[in-house]
Amino acid sequence: MRVEEYYQKFCKETLDAQGVLSGFEAVYGENFNYAYDVVDEIARMQPQRRAMVWCNEAGEERTFTFGEISRYSTMAANLFASQGIGRGDRVMLVLKRHYQFWFAILGLHKLGAITIPATNLLTPKDFIYRFQAAKVSAIVCTGEGEVAEHVEKAMEQYDGIKVRMVARGEREGWLNFDQLLLQQPDTFVRRLFPVSDTMLLYFTSGTTGYPKMVCHDYTYPIAHIITAKHWHNVDPNGLHLTVSETGWAKSVWGKLYGQWFLGAGIFVYDFDKFIPAHLLERIEKYRITTFCAPPTIYRFLIKEGLEHYDLSSLKYVTTAGEALNPEVFRKFKEYTGLMIMEAFGQTETTVLTANFVGSTTTKVGSLGKASPLYELDLVDEDGKPVPNGTVGEIVVKAKEGVTHLGMFTGYYEGAQRTAEVWHDGYYHTLDTAWRDDDGYFWYVGRMDDVIKASGYRIGPFEIESVLMELPYILECGVTGVPDPIRGVVVKATIVLAKGHEPSDALVKEIQNYVKQQTAPYKYPRVIEFVDELPKTISGKIRRVELRKGLGQNTNA
Repeated sequence: MRVEEYYQKFCKETLDAQGVLSGFEAVYGENFNYAYDVVDEIARMQPQRRAMVWCNEAGEERTFTFGEISRYSTMAANLFASQGIGRGDRVMLVLKRHYQFWFAILGLHKLGAITIPATNLLTPKDFIYRFQAAKVSAIVCTGEGEVAEHVEKAMEQYDGIKVRMVARGEREGWLNFDQLLLQQPDTFVRRLFPVSDTMLLYFTSGTTGYPKMVCHDYTYPIAHIITAKHWHNVDPNGLHLTVSETGWAKSVWGKLYGQWFLGAGIFVYDFDKFIPAHLLERIEKYRITTFCAPPTIYRFLIKEGLEHYDLSSLKYVTTAGEALNPEVFRKFKEYTGLMIMEAFGQTETTVLTANFVGSTTTKVGSLGKASPLYELDLVDEDGKPVPNGTVGEIVVKAKEGVTHLGMFTGYYEGAQRTAEVWHDGYYHTLDTAWRDDDGYFWYVGRMDDVIKASGYRIGPFEIESVLMELPYILECGVTGVPDPIRGVVVKATIVLAKGHEPSDALVKEIQNYVKQQTAPYKYPRVIEFVDELPKTISGKIRRVELRKGLGQNTNA
């Protein structure tokens, strides 16, 4: 079997007459393990095949073959085992975009330990909560920045960390991951454990309350064949770039599981501060073939000036993480000729809806159609299905406690929180949308974000899309705020592009534009200008903060 077709060993696909995925069934044994059965096997078949191209802001560059990834992950497994880490132990990885992340996560998979990826943006308080909630016993973190210092401060209030390692640096009292790794044997006797074991634990980044702990078992990577092949459309002989730090689930969506199932190379740009020009330069230099990023990244790339770069290597581009504004879609296609193919999913799932490869009726701004892996519906506040054209909550027909490929198995030690979203035969996403007669889903917003004003239900995304058509608006967030006369009115919090200043005249211009482009009752009666939007550590807008008021406020 050719490496490019190896993924077929683990699934049965069905395509419709247009070549669009219409059915998917996983095929796996009771001890399936991605690290052994995919990465090691591809390394055995074609050890010199390119797996990763890595570079950083300092100009360092490394290319890793599948043979090297397999070998280093085995050495990582031996290193962890030498420190007493084994099946079920909870190990946190805070490794930015360092290539050491891939060695470590695959090594932990081989051991049966639970990997907890985390962002380097965490504060000591964040670490304390995560350590205590997940009962973390070991950590591998970057030696760059203040991460290790924050961990040490957190450890003053948590004594459960038995093993601490630092990569890309040295620190007193810490084991040196890079040095110790090279001292390990490169052979390892396979360990067997059931696919139902927890493999990954992710902390979700909610806008309110403490993050929940999402658990995925060892079957989870198989569902990402759909991600890579039928949404990202990766080229097995090309380079795929997903913009994500390794602390987020989006990283394994686009920088690990599905891509390597297909034998494709991944491109990793190890940066701290996002600079649009630098990313464009690397897309051009390394001849990236497929690309995925949230709409915010596309907006900044467009503002930077796509016409100044040779992006001809790009063959397919995708987006997720937040709703895509039609104006961003239009401008990117104008410059590159490529349509941004949108999808929707959560940390708790894989791709729920997407504009899948082969779709001939892609609708700009829609989330696409339901993945054949899931049975989706839209329900009202009473849990009853709503007709097409009516806004409802996106739900997945799935029973708690029953294995559903790609879906989380529950929140770690959170039976009550699991029951709040998983009941009556549905997993409740808490995201709302409407579905058209062709089966396409159109995003409205989180349930708590839908604005109810003057008897109308208003989705913030619709207004944000109109606002983003104005060239002088860099970012915006729309919320509802209390009003003594109307009860609730629409508010827009806006970040202006460089060279533009707030004014009463500009407020009127913005309001009039929205009135002209959509129903008048939807225009923002309150406009606030700020230097930046408040966001969660995962980069999502904190709408609860926008409602409070942050900058210059104009009420009309």
